[in-house]
Amino acid sequence: MRHRDRGADVREPTVVAADQAAGHAADYFQTYSVVGLLAVLGVLFVAVAFGAARLLRPVVPTPEKLLTYECGVDPVGEGWAHTQVRYYVYAFLYVIFAVDSIFLFPWATVFAAPGFGATTLVEMFVFLGFLAVGLLYAYRKGVLAWT
Repeated sequence: MRHRDRGADVREPTVVAADQAAGHAADYFQTYSVVGLLAVLGVLFVAVAFGAARLLRPVVPTPEKLLTYECGVDPVGEGWAHTQVRYYVYAFLYVIFAVDSIFLFPWATVFAAPGFGATTLVEMFVFLGFLAVGLLYAYRKGVLAWT
């Protein structure tokens, strides 16, 4: 009786927990609705800007405007240019090792946490071993030889 006098919630604990969970879920989805609304407004802003630009720009096609423009130099010859594959191979290897090196930063923060030192160190050496094997494979195949 005393609980009802003070206005306390006398419902079952599972009902109270369900109401709290529903409140948390509503808060959770409300934050995502704000993000969704901002994304829609952003897309709408870009669409309106492009539409306004299309309506307001002058359209006067001339032969000079239809020419390929390259740094103020008139285009001469064919549009095909031979590019050696080795440039792409070096770029590809750079991207692989740059992306893989990103994993070193979270490793450093976990390694500094107490209790994770030895396990994290072994895992990172396994990871670096895979990178070394890939680099050795590329070297043995002659990919890294600049000819």
